[in-house]
Amino acid sequence: MGTPADPLDLLRTRTSEKWRAYPADVLPMFVAEMDYPLAPQIADALRAAIDRSDTGYVDPRDPAPREAFAAFARDSWGWSPDPERMGITTDVSVVIVETLSRLAAPGDGVIITPPVYPPFFDLIPEAGARVVEVPLHADGTAYSLDLAGIDRALAAGARGVLLCNPHNPLGLVHTRDELAELSRIVARHDGFVVSDEIHAPLTHPGVVFTPYLTVSDAAREHGIAAESGSKAFNLAGLKAAFFVAESERMSQLVRGLPDEVTFRTGHLGLLATRVGFADARAWLAETIASIVANVELLEAQLAAKLPEARLTRPSASYLAWIDLSAYGWGDDPASVLLERSRLALSNGPAFGREGRGHVRLNLACAPELVIEAVDRMAALARP
Repeated sequence: MGTPADPLDLLRTRTSEKWRAYPADVLPMFVAEMDYPLAPQIADALRAAIDRSDTGYVDPRDPAPREAFAAFARDSWGWSPDPERMGITTDVSVVIVETLSRLAAPGDGVIITPPVYPPFFDLIPEAGARVVEVPLHADGTAYSLDLAGIDRALAAGARGVLLCNPHNPLGLVHTRDELAELSRIVARHDGFVVSDEIHAPLTHPGVVFTPYLTVSDAAREHGIAAESGSKAFNLAGLKAAFFVAESERMSQLVRGLPDEVTFRTGHLGLLATRVGFADARAWLAETIASIVANVELLEAQLAAKLPEARLTRPSASYLAWIDLSAYGWGDDPASVLLERSRLALSNGPAFGREGRGHVRLNLACAPELVIEAVDRMAALARP
């Protein structure tokens, strides 16, 4: 089984960035947007809202969206966050900026772990803080947090960590032991953690996702999680996300946010988020099955047609991180592939210096597009 993607001719009628950024001869597999149709339960709820002209301002007093996420977290990860300690806002980026602007003084260092989601490099300065890079540890076969490096950076004056959990672009799911040790390190330096967990609902079968706020009392005291259904249910344009706190200190931060941070939340986004977490879990499971099948297909295609490419197999989400350094396409192979193969992938160096020679490919698509993407890369690789 699995969720089938929309056909290409229908996809090309969409007006989102993925389908309007490039001419029609370019195959777009860059921005993190799915090609699958909306979950029927979400589509029905949105149609019903339109039919009753229910397009006004969000009601932040409605507990149902927060309760729906809390129930999903309980059933999926054994975590029962208190809906009363949660806040709503526009998207995960706003959770990050609003939180950092309150936890970090101007000029304070905030640690990120490249290669990492490119906006992290901009969100920290937007909050008035300073980026401190502690790259992931890579041993040639796997990636992990450089906990010793984070310890040194905090000892040198950095104030906190902006954690990507699961990690984009690698689809890396940090282990409970790693996160528990991170919490001990951060507590020792009286720091904080903002954990971006937007890809968590897309964790693959057989892999255990650990919410940061579950790993220790210290993590609960000094951490805030950024949660959303936007990646899991393809709702990025509808604008809704959650601040999740566990301690009184962080709950006060959430309660003290300006009203406008809350009221900028999309009413339809919060509606769709509630329905997704409450009623569209079967759709999500089928969608993840389609994604995992595409991961396996990509592995096989690369082995057959681009044997020197190195794929970091994701354990969550629908993004594939591929090292193409062996093919001599320079630091930014995505730019070469766009120009010469009409294939749009995410540019590796945008994720940090560690992304040189890499591309990120979106696998939330029809299998035939995975094959076409590899064919376009392989054609360029042939002498």
